[in-house]
Amino acid sequence: MNRLDRARRWARDIKRDVIVLWLAARDSRVPWYAKLAAGAIAAYALSPVDLIPDFIPILGYLDDLVIVPLGIIAVLRLIPTDVLAELRIEALKQVERPVSRAGMAAVISIWLIFVALISWMALAP
Repeated sequence: MNRLDRARRWARDIKRDVIVLWLAARDSRVPWYAKLAAGAIAAYALSPVDLIPDFIPILGYLDDLVIVPLGIIAVLRLIPTDVLAELRIEALKQVERPVSRAGMAAVISIWLIFVALISWMALAP
């Protein structure tokens, strides 16, 4: 397996594990502290807002390449192994499903409201 294939597999696993964390945050079999950490890491990984903005050279991608994967690894260790196995199967099913149109509409609406607000502020006397 060459480096490109390993990188693709790693990216696919990260995507699956973010969904696993999102599912774990809502699963009653997961301890509360793991739910809290899983929800925080999943929300950060899925959020368009970064701790270190991407436009900063090299450091901008540090959170995407180091912080998020390390957070995922740490939180996965807090989830019971039998529950983790079930959640990974469920996550694989969800990865194969089409994307939510309602979610897409919500994100687009938020961005349009944001652009309208910025435009209003820029044009206000």
